[in-house]
Amino acid sequence: MITFRHVVAAAVLLAGAAAATAQTTVITREPVESRTVITRERVQLTPVQRETIYRTIVRERVAPAPPTVTYEVGARLPDTVELYDIPQAVAVEVPAIRSYKYIYVNGRVVLVDPATSEVVAEIAD
Repeated sequence: MITFRHVVAAAVLLAGAAAATAQTTVITREPVESRTVITRERVQLTPVQRETIYRTIVRERVAPAPPTVTYEVGARLPDTVELYDIPQAVAVEVPAIRSYKYIYVNGRVVLVDPATSEVVAEIAD
């Protein structure tokens, strides 16, 4: 009987030691680069909204952007390009573009996502 108790006690001690070891295990991993991917849907504007945006922004008389940069939908703009806030009058009429910024270049209004510096729409007269 004493032998049986010793075996049971030893088994319990070993099980407890194994559990304690498992609790102190530290797993290390290689650092993972975190990338924030921001995706937005394409800007869908009606002809009336496009006209409102263009006419209002042209009246703002902002400095034109340098014509040496490519301003196509999907292109990323360099940090040197100065972006302007959407005028309040346009934001009220077309709330879908409130979060964007814009530039004026070569007679076109170019909408830009400020989080990614990506051109999301181009509006011409």
